[in-house]
Amino acid sequence: MSGAAQNVFHFKLVLLGDASVGKSCLVVRFAKGEFYEYQEPTIGAAFMTQTVNLNSEVVKYEIWDTAGQERYKSLVPMYYRGAAAAVIVYDITSKESFDAAKGWVSELQGTNTLIALAGNKVDLEASRVVEREAVRAYAEQMGVLFMETSAKSGQNVQELFREIAVRLPKDSEEDDEKAKGFGVGVKGAAPKAAGCCGWS
Repeated sequence: MSGAAQNVFHFKLVLLGDASVGKSCLVVRFAKGEFYEYQEPTIGAAFMTQTVNLNSEVVKYEIWDTAGQERYKSLVPMYYRGAAAAVIVYDITSKESFDAAKGWVSELQGTNTLIALAGNKVDLEASRVVEREAVRAYAEQMGVLFMETSAKSGQNVQELFREIAVRLPKDSEEDDEKAKGFGVGVKGAAPKAAGCCGWS
């Protein structure tokens, strides 16, 4: 084992947003470094884990990717309850998906959940209808993290999840057990952050 032991922090992270905005594709790109042109719609929710290395700390995400179809909407609060972070995804080519994203932001305001707004599909710039600067101003007003991403090209996907990891409060083991992040001393080597590089 090289150097000092790393603290591992576990965080529940949930993805929210309309159907077909690319939530599952973002998770797969982040966790596996892969992209599938035809991703099956999520039924209910899908679960995945992935780690981010932050020097002396390791953030391990327990990711719930929720279904965007209207018929599953009543189930979603069950998944975001107690989440340390929420990535609310919209499609830059769909104003409706951005309006829905704003609804999720409003729903999570006032909770302890760190909110990130992701404008996905920037590889479809020519079809953009949601202006970046307008969303940036909205995000600043609401106090949420904002980044535009492309699950297809990988643009800003790692950066988004890393920035969330940086911003999440890291509480020590002695702190309130209800804290969103809890430290776990690592014996042996720290877990590898799979798929951490290879594209920007």
